[in-house]
Amino acid sequence: MQTFYFDNAATTLINKEVIDIITKTMKDIYGNPSSTHQFGRKSKALVEESRKNIAKILNCTATEIVFTSGGSEADNLILRNAITNLGVERIVTSKIEHHAVLHTVKALKEEFSIKVDYVSLNEYGEVDYADLNSILQKSEEKVLVSLMLVNNEIGNILNVDKVCVICKDNNALFHSDAVQGITHLSIDLQKTPIDFIAVSAHKFHGPKGVGFAYFKKGFGIKPLLIGGEQERGARAGTENVHNIVGMEKALAIGIDNFYKDEKYISNLKQYFINQMKIHFPDIKFNGNSSHQEKSIFHIINVRFVKGYPMLLFHLDLKGVAASGSSACQSGSNNGSHVLNAILSEENALKTSIRFSFSRYNTKEEIDYLIDVLKVIIK
Repeated sequence: MQTFYFDNAATTLINKEVIDIITKTMKDIYGNPSSTHQFGRKSKALVEESRKNIAKILNCTATEIVFTSGGSEADNLILRNAITNLGVERIVTSKIEHHAVLHTVKALKEEFSIKVDYVSLNEYGEVDYADLNSILQKSEEKVLVSLMLVNNEIGNILNVDKVCVICKDNNALFHSDAVQGITHLSIDLQKTPIDFIAVSAHKFHGPKGVGFAYFKKGFGIKPLLIGGEQERGARAGTENVHNIVGMEKALAIGIDNFYKDEKYISNLKQYFINQMKIHFPDIKFNGNSSHQEKSIFHIINVRFVKGYPMLLFHLDLKGVAASGSSACQSGSNNGSHVLNAILSEENALKTSIRFSFSRYNTKEEIDYLIDVLKVIIK
């Protein structure tokens, strides 16, 4: 049976060039980066070269990059350091953040009795920037704002420049989960002064199990993992050399192909939207996901007119991969926390599916998807 993958917001196919460099590194460069002999020095050199290249892409310094096991660990490292190391007593976030942020914030509140505010959202999941400013103006504590660059379920793009200005005006720190934004948006950390970001390689055709946290220069870091001085004392554990090298390669490819990918995938997304409107005229699109400027170009979230409890299952039987919410909460029986936060109870009960595209998808695959949906829905 042919298979058709439309779940690139969950994870992506690893680029062949990335696989090649990972394989070569695993075969040829196998020393422990902490060892002082030549085998260790070769591994350490590769890690540091990757760190420098990643920093160059983001226009920051190599010392500001800390390698992690992925975006969730990076979010945890940043948020916990804000409380335990930087004196933050209040966190301002939203109810549609990734659970790596929401659950961590909840745990920190229980552990340290910090104050937590949730900024208002409209029916499209857009942040109320006036409300954010008002919360910060009223706060007497040191504050960290944590708002994701791109929402992983509905594709909304944060007005990050506006948030940077609001935070600067109110002396607040700003953290952004940038997992869905890297290689899909242009990010220059000098022009856009975010204090902290979290990144995961498998969202841009890199390997799973590796990512990084960006800490703006001047912020000390207390490690989550204890037991070694790796990552300049910020994270214990032998560096994942081959995956770090693979991540750097995937990031470079993504940046080099940014404009080509943006044009190609945007056209695919618009083609899908047009076809869905033709064949399912009563459907709606959640958040700003159908808006070409307010949403990221690879995510579309479709809401059907009623509940189809087995729709994802039937799509899978036809070889089509998509999702009903974030892959990280796929075992939940409570539905999407993102959609529950922005939709009415009636609309939240209707079936919504997220389709997410990549450079490896085609219009022919979308035609197949439309045909399959027509059969299943009827």
